[in-house]
Amino acid sequence: MAIILDGKALAAKCKQEVKKEAESLARTPGLAVIIVGNNPASRVYVNSKRKDCEECGFLSEEYALPEETTQGELISLIQQLNVREDIDGILCQLPLPDGIDEEAVLMAISPEKDVDGFHPMNMGALLVGKEGFLPCTPYGIMEILKEYDIDPKGKRCVVIGRSNIVGKPMALLLLQKHGTVTICHSRTQNLAEICRTADILVAAVGKVNMVTADMVKPGAVVIDVAMNRNEAGKLCGDVDYPAVKELAWAITPVPGGVGPMTRAMLMKNTLLSAQKRQG
Repeated sequence: MAIILDGKALAAKCKQEVKKEAESLARTPGLAVIIVGNNPASRVYVNSKRKDCEECGFLSEEYALPEETTQGELISLIQQLNVREDIDGILCQLPLPDGIDEEAVLMAISPEKDVDGFHPMNMGALLVGKEGFLPCTPYGIMEILKEYDIDPKGKRCVVIGRSNIVGKPMALLLLQKHGTVTICHSRTQNLAEICRTADILVAAVGKVNMVTADMVKPGAVVIDVAMNRNEAGKLCGDVDYPAVKELAWAITPVPGGVGPMTRAMLMKNTLLSAQKRQG
């Protein structure tokens, strides 16, 4: 039976540490969250981030814009927030409505306030090993590994998924810690065979039960990033959790694994921004 990597408990611990550090600053850290339209999932995420800010003692400002908001209007708001001294982080909730170029919007956010870690300057800093904001989900995963003394050094690490938000930065962070990394994607041949070589397997695709027990090496660490709903409407990840937990050494649950840590790292990045901007 696998060790359960409890992201929920670790996230609570991280947020308490962030709150304590924030109390020593001359000014309260501030996070601005923008949501465009009426996507129900986005609304849930934004509400959760507001609660996280309250827990950490941060200033939280929400900008709920109507579905018909133009790209120009959205970028104008971001530019106003870029120059606000009391705002340390800007987050624009994705996805955006049709007709708005997500890349242009993300580019408009100042790299110094890009607490999601999506701006090309922060992505580039990660690539070359320089200081910058890390994308929150891969950052959270690395904190989980650290908390449970799971060292990627010398281990075979397989990441399923090559998105800019999770897959690519995840691979880079594992590489920084001296893991031997393989990225798999929709064109990968012999996926199951490659996955069975992994000491650390990260699944970030968004497909229910994509990772089955026959794809997992006994004793592996399995990190399930996805948040899906199965046919019964129950939350689940990419991994066949009941079967895989019987042979893995450690596994993240869904929910309660990676998700809470993603949000906690957003708070950590906002604190970091406030510390930098306050000298």
